[in-house]
Amino acid sequence: MGTSPQRADAVLGIDIGSTNVKVVALDPAGHVVARVRRATPRPLDDPSIDAARLFDTVEEMALEACGERYAVAAACAAGVGEDGVLVDADLDPLTRALAWFDPRRTDLFEVLRPRLGDADDVGTATDAARTLVGWAWARTQPHAERAAAWVALTDYVASRWAATTFLSDTLAARTAAWRPLSRTWDSPRVEATLGSVNLLPTVLPTGSTVGELRSKRLHEASVLAPSALVVAGGHDHPVGGWGVHQLHPGAILDSMGTAEVVVAQTAAPAGAVPERVDVSPGIHNASGATVLRVEELARNVQWASQDPAVAHALGQLISGAAAPDAHLFSRTFRPGAAGGRPPSYAPRAAADPHARAGAVLGALAELGGRAIDSLAALTTSDASVYSAGGWARSRGWIDIKQAVTGRTVQAIAEPEVTAVGAALLAARALDWKPDVSVALNPLPGQIFGFTPA
Repeated sequence: MGTSPQRADAVLGIDIGSTNVKVVALDPAGHVVARVRRATPRPLDDPSIDAARLFDTVEEMALEACGERYAVAAACAAGVGEDGVLVDADLDPLTRALAWFDPRRTDLFEVLRPRLGDADDVGTATDAARTLVGWAWARTQPHAERAAAWVALTDYVASRWAATTFLSDTLAARTAAWRPLSRTWDSPRVEATLGSVNLLPTVLPTGSTVGELRSKRLHEASVLAPSALVVAGGHDHPVGGWGVHQLHPGAILDSMGTAEVVVAQTAAPAGAVPERVDVSPGIHNASGATVLRVEELARNVQWASQDPAVAHALGQLISGAAAPDAHLFSRTFRPGAAGGRPPSYAPRAAADPHARAGAVLGALAELGGRAIDSLAALTTSDASVYSAGGWARSRGWIDIKQAVTGRTVQAIAEPEVTAVGAALLAARALDWKPDVSVALNPLPGQIFGFTPA
């Protein structure tokens, strides 16, 4: 079913990231037939995002992905979890989206914190990165009094296409004001920050159909299939993790980039949740949950890399050009932690750069292993682990992780796991049966045979 003999149907998966926007087109068999990447549109002097510019960018990318061959049968967007904008009745943005990493959040959170009260059922820690801090900031911006609704940045393009506001439930779980198990808002927290629960759109399950995709630009370019659908996406890591769950039920996705984010789907609601594990609704599993834990990765490596000799050794070990020695297990590097605690070496740490680099990577691999173990306790102790992200393509790093954790790690060859996960959600809404192993292309795992150099 296509718009013409010249065009075949495809679904679009969109990943709206902090740094880049990615669009993939997936055919009914599961082949990624197009990939487009562009920088996330931000002013040079301000990390906040103009949602209208983002919308135009995504439409341009959709046209490029379709080219002369494909028509959009359904589209689904996933992405950053905490950013959003106030919009008027026509869905035109009234404010920019305050980035989750914007330093202005810290001072604002200190003012807000006493007014928020305690809440142990909102699924995530209450800190400066959460959506409710952005709500409070948005209310102080010009034209905020004209707001008809607040929309998550990740859901904004889909809301425009469907001509209705909504909030994906895995994004609601990032607000620190929504209870994922009861699917209700913490009204006092919303009122203390956004001002009114009435500004919040209907929360939809990730993967549900929002409505028909209407776009003048895409229609005039003849790239819309009849009755094309908009599908609710959500938080990027859960959507990518759900895609891997389709590949191997119960699997854990270890996504490694600026941070290390470990995510899994559970068959039942998370009961006693380990410390530092965030909880959001299960995807296409009303009785289950999504569990997630974040560890710092790149910041620790950057700190250690201030010593050029250690930086060189780190590069050699991560790439696999050199093998680690027994200092991999020395526990003489102390990673930095949330809240600003800086990294450090233990007094007994060896001075040799190769030894120090091994100690750094061993400590970080152990941190990631703990995160995996905390999620495996909620799924299954022998859960399969798949890796994605830039670090997943470094053979030396994967070997080190396997040596330290004792777990086999299979790398996902597909570079855009979140975008493909979103495309798989769109395909499911059409009752397509794509081959997930074709879409994600996992590489065989191999236990690292560790021999001290």
